[in-house]
Amino acid sequence: MTKVIALAIALPLLTNLCFSQTKPGDYVSPPALSVHFLLNDFTTPQRIRSSSLEAVLRNGQLAKVKEMYPGIGISYSTGLCNHIDFNSSLYTSFVKMPLAEHPDLNDNYLLLESSADLNIKLLTDRYMVDPFASIGIGASKYKSYYGAFIPIGAGIKINFFGEAALIIATQYRIPVTTETSNYHFVHSIGIAGVIRAKKQ
Repeated sequence: MTKVIALAIALPLLTNLCFSQTKPGDYVSPPALSVHFLLNDFTTPQRIRSSSLEAVLRNGQLAKVKEMYPGIGISYSTGLCNHIDFNSSLYTSFVKMPLAEHPDLNDNYLLLESSADLNIKLLTDRYMVDPFASIGIGASKYKSYYGAFIPIGAGIKINFFGEAALIIATQYRIPVTTETSNYHFVHSIGIAGVIRAKKQ
């Protein structure tokens, strides 16, 4: 819970700082909608937590695609200032999520995850290739269980003529409510389209 409180304080402060530094003529990303195809990986985090990241990499124990659960998502994004975009997402997939307090869940169930993130960009959309890091807060519903998590990640945005973009990203989702959610990676690839042109 302390992690959530710290984020709830830090994110608005960062957003206010961003707005206060925006000047006429700055390059701020226009609003966009995107569709994402994703893979949920619960296996690799379990292996890392039972040994170490070094051991998992050394022994080639990263999960294979066949061990992951596919899904789909939509998101809305808009620029706050040159190097920070706000992004809200809704992801859905059918997964078998291991829950320590509910070992009786032996089938795939619908997982809904919603998050609000800040994408902190190395460059701006003026460039074709723009790496970014992300951090945010999120909520989930799995079967009848509600949870909260903190998504942190990184990705690359490839811009096409200021009208569309290809977004490749990975997030590590850290559960706040460990009894109703679990550690997992979400690997995604998405196509975004601008819905309103940038003001000149």
